[in-house]
Amino acid sequence: MSKKEIISTDNAPAAIGPYSQAVKVGDTVYLSGQIPLIPATMQMVEGGVVEQAKQVFANLSAVAAAAGGSLDDAVKVNISLTDLGDFTQVNEVMASVFKQPFPARACVQVAALPKGSMIEVEVILSL
Repeated sequence: MSKKEIISTDNAPAAIGPYSQAVKVGDTVYLSGQIPLIPATMQMVEGGVVEQAKQVFANLSAVAAAAGGSLDDAVKVNISLTDLGDFTQVNEVMASVFKQPFPARACVQVAALPKGSMIEVEVILSL
């Protein structure tokens, strides 16, 4: 049986609850959901959903790098939005982050996210 390796980096926001930034088991890395916190200040990035999405993917990229990979290794992306009206803008940001072939993805609208965030994204990598 594979052992869990906890992944942590100061280049992404510290966990704000009882969870790890990521957990690696074998060649699979499960990245916890990221909201648009600036790692150095733990404050929300200013701006709308585009700025928030860019910060979220920057945070995820930092965690992926700490795990020995990159977002190019993503096989599954789960996106939570507080407004599905932001779907098109988030797609544009995602298209600038990921290369084809794109990972599998789910996107859902939720009632609320931590700290009033408009977006939260979690990713699974296969290294």
